[in-house]
This record gives sequence, C-alpha cells and structure tokens, in this order.
Amino acid sequence: MIWGLTFLTVQHALAYSSPLFFVGCRFAAAALAVGVVSRTALRNISWRDIRAGAVIGACIVMGYGLQTIGLQHVASSESGFLTALYVPLVPLLQWVFWRRRPHVMCLLGVLCAFAGMLCFADGGHGLALSFTLGQTLTLIAAVAFALEISAISHYASRVNVRCVTVAQLAFTALFAFALRPLAGEHEAPALSWQLLAFAGGLGCASALIQMAMNWAQKTVDASRAAIIYAGEPIWAGLFGRLAGERLPGLALVGGALIVLAIIVSELRPRWLRARGA
Repeated sequence: MIWGLTFLTVQHALAYSSPLFFVGCRFAAAALAVGVVSRTALRNISWRDIRAGAVIGACIVMGYGLQTIGLQHVASSESGFLTALYVPLVPLLQWVFWRRRPHVMCLLGVLCAFAGMLCFADGGHGLALSFTLGQTLTLIAAVAFALEISAISHYASRVNVRCVTVAQLAFTALFAFALRPLAGEHEAPALSWQLLAFAGGLGCASALIQMAMNWAQKTVDASRAAIIYAGEPIWAGLFGRLAGERLPGLALVGGALIVLAIIVSELRPRWLRARGA
C-alpha cells in the first residue's frame, strides 16, 4: 500500500526537482532514517553486508531512476501497472541464475498476474503499450526491480538485515547523484521546503519498504514475494483515481486478477503435496 502511494507522490515531487537528484535525496533520507535506528547494529557491519548493499543498491537506482524519469511522461496509475510486469520476470530470473524452480502454484499465480497486466495494457481500446519513452523506461525499470527482488532473496539469509538495508539505501543515493550528468542533470535544483518535505516523506516510506523486503524475504521466496508485491499497482491505481486519474473498466478486472494471483500463489493443495510438487 505504501509503495503504491509513492507513485502519485513522486509525480508531484518532480515539479520541484530533476529525477535523479530527487532519487538521491529520497534515498539519502532513507539511509539516514534507518541508520539512526540501527546505530548499534552498524557497529558489526561486514564486507558481505556492504557488498550485498552495493549490488541491491545498483538495482534499486536503476529501477527507481528510470521509473522516476518515466513518471514525467506517463500517469502514476499507468506507471504502477507497467512496473508490476516484474512479476513474471522474478521466477524466470530465479530459475536462470540460481536454478530455483518455482512451485507450480507460484507459476499459476504468475500467469494470473500477467493476465491482469494484459487487461491493463489493453485499456479497453486496443493495446495501449505503444513503447513510448515513458513506457519503455518504466518497462526497463520493471526488469531492474525483478533483479532487486531476486538479489534480496539471494542475500537475505546471509546478511544482517539492518546493516544491508542501510548499505543499499546509501549506495542507491550515491549512485543516483553520480549518474546525474549522464542523464543530463548538470545543475542541482533550488532547495525548497516542498522538495525537502517530499524527499523526507518518501525517504521514510522507502526505509520502511526496503527494511520490510529484506526482513520478509528471509522466509518468503522471491517468486511468492513478487506476486505479493504485485498488489502495489492496485493501490497506485486507487490513489491515482482519487487524485482524478481515470482507469478503464478492464484495468479494474486486471486488478482483480492480481489479487487472485496473490491468493493462488499462497495455496498448497493436498494433492500437489502428496505428489511432492
């Protein structure tokens, strides 16, 4: 729910900042917030935590950076649903990189969630995916988020959650600031109370999101986590609608399919357990 709300908030924040500068400020605030409450744990930070944080941070900055730039060209509700295309990508990446075969119910959930994405893409007036700049950047961001979820799952049981969260948030901020010239952001925007408020508020949201992901994925595999995270675009669409954006009826059907996908992925029928599936 928190993740879904951030889409609309980021779109408003971009009136006061360039994309990567805002991503840097947002995650610097997040790193500071988690760092303050994790002072004791940080005394025992290891190189493994730092290395994991750098890898995850690279995925995050790619995802959030491209998504934030894309939000300059597409509506927040559309961005939310396009981003959720990471759902079918996560089990594929898990299979390719770590040979982790997903449970059959997870695969059914993935198919159901993907069907929900297609309902949104159709929009009731033909396929809406025309690969505009905003859509293309958001789709690439979806790949980055799939890599992030897979990386978190890979490292979750091997690192200190608090330490790696601070590291990945700090690396995300550093990478975002460093990449600004490549994105054509040669001058920093003027600081204003609106920019600081948006960065601080979204920083706290990012701190909660990343801490929860790192903690939860110790016991929830990446494929199931991705399907659960797919509830995010439903909230993005809802908040976008409350703000005046209008999604077609077929997109609402897509949202229902995503909810169904989350439920299906959690089911473990007895007949499948008996067969060892």
